[in-house]
Amino acid sequence: MPDLAHIRNFCIIAHVDHGKTTLSDRLLETTRTVAMREMTAQHLDSMDLERERGITIKCHPVAMQYRAKNGELYWLNLIDTPGHVDFSYEVSRSLAACEGALLLVDASQGVEAQTVANAQLALNQQLTIIPVINKIDLPGARVEHARKQIEDVLQIPGDDAILASGKSGLGIDDILEAVVHRLPPPRWADYPATRALVFDSTYDSYQGVISYVRVFSGSFKAGDEIMMMSQRTRVIVKEVGLFEPGPRPLPTLDAGCTGYVVTNIKDVHDIKIGDTMTHFANPAAEMLPGYKEVRPMVFSGLYPLDTGDHEKLKSSLAKLRLNDSSLVYTSESSVALGFGFRCGFLGLLHMEIVQERIRREYDLDIISTYPSVVYHVKKSNGEMLEIDNPVQLPDPSTILAIAEPTIRATILTPNSSIGDLLALISEKRGICDRTETLDEERILLHAKLPLNEILVDFNDRLKSITRGYGSMDYEVGDYEEADLVRLDILVNTDSVDAFASIVHRDKAEGRGRALCAKLKDILPQQMFKVAIQAAIGSKIVARETISALRKDVTAKCYGGDITRKRKLLEKQKEGKKRMKQIGKVEIPQDAFVKILHTSAGS
Repeated sequence: MPDLAHIRNFCIIAHVDHGKTTLSDRLLETTRTVAMREMTAQHLDSMDLERERGITIKCHPVAMQYRAKNGELYWLNLIDTPGHVDFSYEVSRSLAACEGALLLVDASQGVEAQTVANAQLALNQQLTIIPVINKIDLPGARVEHARKQIEDVLQIPGDDAILASGKSGLGIDDILEAVVHRLPPPRWADYPATRALVFDSTYDSYQGVISYVRVFSGSFKAGDEIMMMSQRTRVIVKEVGLFEPGPRPLPTLDAGCTGYVVTNIKDVHDIKIGDTMTHFANPAAEMLPGYKEVRPMVFSGLYPLDTGDHEKLKSSLAKLRLNDSSLVYTSESSVALGFGFRCGFLGLLHMEIVQERIRREYDLDIISTYPSVVYHVKKSNGEMLEIDNPVQLPDPSTILAIAEPTIRATILTPNSSIGDLLALISEKRGICDRTETLDEERILLHAKLPLNEILVDFNDRLKSITRGYGSMDYEVGDYEEADLVRLDILVNTDSVDAFASIVHRDKAEGRGRALCAKLKDILPQQMFKVAIQAAIGSKIVARETISALRKDVTAKCYGGDITRKRKLLEKQKEGKKRMKQIGKVEIPQDAFVKILHTSAGS
């Protein structure tokens, strides 16, 4: 291994789709880390889902060797990070494993919301930032405009920006030279004890848990007895090595290196992202800064379409959880949907990815209930409850207050869309704190919104209003009290727990009417009238009626007195009334699929 002066640790940060992974492909090619015959597009994105959607879901570290123009050999450790806000904690831990960052700005789109957020994250970690204006070969590239935005919005000198194109390979040598000469060597290497930061982990069926680590001081080798500092867990090291980009075992993993440590841990939940690894015999006195427990923000029930697939769904979630420590789930049952699981996710994208992986990788048809967040419920007896399922909400008469989580959003929008966007924020019960004019074309909005309101369609409507030019980033805010109620849907006076939701009182009637109208179209007719009602406690706020299937009992009557027909109709009416009292409405499975899919988009 080279000395510390010849090691550089850096990552690439940018807004979604600004070319992070394509640029990393060119870096791998230029440094000859991957042979051209083995090279694939988006090489570090190993999942099909990542390639299809053009997003990075998991961190991808890789070690590259580069001979600089001064003739010296440098060891460059790159971490390709996720860009989406759902994975912001993983991004912050990846940044903590580096001394510098390449900040990509699309030459045609300029600085976006997540560019600002990720740049702020990097500055908070005291990283050296190298701005790169990417995609300069596009017909719509506005290089000087992007350079000015880097100065005005990010307060980074625009003249420092490197002009590049990840697609054609333009400017790649300049980037590598900048990494070597502008970024500092590894920090904190003189700490007296061995410390390494765990910034990600994965599970291998043969080796067990593989921790992705950045060694700050000391070294690790196979056979060492080490300790995870947050839980004081003692484990034995089985193997250490680097990613090139596949794993390459080494005798030791020294200070300044980014690589992997294989231990005898068999459950990925025993390794926490952001934890500090140290030697058990000579432990470090203090952990590396910034560690926190990752808590799920969005909850949803997952049920198999075929009730016989419950065990298959259980084993699928267990296997997924091995590679994704942020996924949590517990068993739950629903009268309507049968047995399933209540799952917690980091955000809506994380939920979408998990569901898609279950469908693809385990060949399972599943249905998910309406996404919900964690509410803090204060009861009149002083008890505090955390509720993530509307069914668990206690009796309204015992509730003193309900608090919901909020977010602080940063929204970048063209000037022409400002009015419609403010109306959308207001509709979602949000408040616009302040606005900043970035240039003659765009404005930055700072708003506070309830997390529950942005879960489903906020981003789609933002893109629609701004014709695709708007972008949003957010961070989780505080809990605030709100007038929230549980909205129940009753079919023939029976409550259907799968359709229950927690909504703001002002929106309950509108949502209830919409759900009742949809159910009226979806549910099949019965031999008796079926009432579909939306209720808040005992108060009915909306109602639709499905008319009964009827036999024409007067068909045999011809001529004669009207009283004969009336007598037959009255007899039929009595029969329908008795039938309604004892009749049960069986809701078909496809009705749940349709209503839950449409309510997720309402």
